[in-house]
Amino acid sequence: MKRPKLKKASKRMTCHKRYKIQKKVREHHRKLRKEAKKRGHKKSRKDLGVPNSAPFKEALLREAELRKQRLEELKQQQKLDRQKEQEKKRKLDTNSGVEPSNVEPVKEEFGQCNAKNKAKAGKQNPKKLYCQELKKVIEASDVVLEVLDARDPLGCRCPQVEEAVIQGGQKKLVLVLNKSDLVPKENLENWLNYLKKELPTVVFKASTNLKDKRKITKIKRKAAPFKSEVCIGKEGLWKLLRGFREMLGKAIQVGVIGFPNVGKSSIINSLKQERICNVGVSMGLTRSMQVVPLDKQITIIDSPSFIVSPLNSPTALALRSPASIEVLKPVEAASAILSQADARQVVLKFTVPDFKNSLEFFTLLAQRRGLHQKGGSPNVEGAAKLLWSEWTGGSLGYYCHPPASWTLSPHFNESIVTDMMWGFNLEELGKNNAHSIQAIRGPRLASSILFQSSGLTNGIIEEKDIPEELPKQKERKQETAEDYEDMDADQESVDEEASAKSSDVSPARETCKVLPEESQAGEQSERCYVLDGMTEEEDDAYDFSIDYV
Repeated sequence: MKRPKLKKASKRMTCHKRYKIQKKVREHHRKLRKEAKKRGHKKSRKDLGVPNSAPFKEALLREAELRKQRLEELKQQQKLDRQKEQEKKRKLDTNSGVEPSNVEPVKEEFGQCNAKNKAKAGKQNPKKLYCQELKKVIEASDVVLEVLDARDPLGCRCPQVEEAVIQGGQKKLVLVLNKSDLVPKENLENWLNYLKKELPTVVFKASTNLKDKRKITKIKRKAAPFKSEVCIGKEGLWKLLRGFREMLGKAIQVGVIGFPNVGKSSIINSLKQERICNVGVSMGLTRSMQVVPLDKQITIIDSPSFIVSPLNSPTALALRSPASIEVLKPVEAASAILSQADARQVVLKFTVPDFKNSLEFFTLLAQRRGLHQKGGSPNVEGAAKLLWSEWTGGSLGYYCHPPASWTLSPHFNESIVTDMMWGFNLEELGKNNAHSIQAIRGPRLASSILFQSSGLTNGIIEEKDIPEELPKQKERKQETAEDYEDMDADQESVDEEASAKSSDVSPARETCKVLPEESQAGEQSERCYVLDGMTEEEDDAYDFSIDYV
């Protein structure tokens, strides 16, 4: 028997009920509008742009274009402070040096060493601790990877450390040319042919956009323009290490050493395909040895950077020492770098007019980048810091020519070179390097800056050779540390405000906004106005006229 079809319930209702519902809806909407009005939630006003009758229209449009470039540079400068804040959050991990998952394949001696160093860190000079950690890494390693910046490979080699590796016994020393994508291919091939005559050399380009699996990020931010997910040369380095391990027939430990900011931790993260080690734009982030197992047979050890000897040239101190801005004046450090660069190519790269001396260049660069002090005068010291940060960072492309004639280093001889080459498959390494050079998209020779290298950089490996700090230097470091702590609390808010202003504020209002400026030690940040020759009263009147229009 078929079941009778049931009719759907009717939606008809009395007029009294329908009118009552509509009244409740109107009251609810009125309540929401009232609350929104109290919060100040207003509709976005349409950007009318700059009217033709407005004064300084050309200057406003030009400054609006410069504002976009300034925001990108501001983000790169703020990134240094954000990395320091992240370092504080991971302080327990970096000080212990070993993750819970990484403890199993490593002996207990590394954990005991890190615990002792943690207790002594507050009493001893940090440079002496760096020397102690570096010695431990060299002693515990079977293979030592010396990371070189491909833009200045000779300036990244330290003869004192290489001699310590040779005297350490049956240890292998391998050179890794990192940041190979920042130099022209012709120059990279010339340096590879020069360095491989002395030591096995690997062409490498580390990935700088790896995710930290240990940290859950709630807010996703866009990556910096110079970050890259592509890693080149990883397979060649893996095959080199695995072949040496198979030849020895036992598990090996690989130490990674080098000067500050050459990419030691980035290479480890690229091999592990995970952000295990802390990386950043600022120099000297790695303060203790950190053990990372790559597989069951190969363990890699991260180390602090070399300590630069104060007897080096001013250019070497400015490029290789993280304290060069603290010990030297920013203008002196940046002038030493600028004196070794090709002036014509610097003018084309930074889009400034021809200059006679470094002070004139910093003045032109400050005007070009909109770095002004109170009263409209260019901020020369800020421009010097900007040049130093770009030159020591990982985005500016420059290159050095290798020496015309090859000569063996004074701390090497033919027997040592033969011992260092033994145990590695050099033919396969040459093929992998050729493949890596083809895969790298380097800059053109005409768009890069020619730099004159200062040669080998002397370092300090013995604790007794470290000079004592002067009281003035200690006070200056304490002041800069306090400034960084104050800046770290407001970095994320400043970054969000800058990104919001770049998208919401009109060009006319953009140029009249107050720009944040880095304060010197013991001074407060000063307000600076973009338009030159205008007082505060004229500026307020101009703002009123723009709002009225």
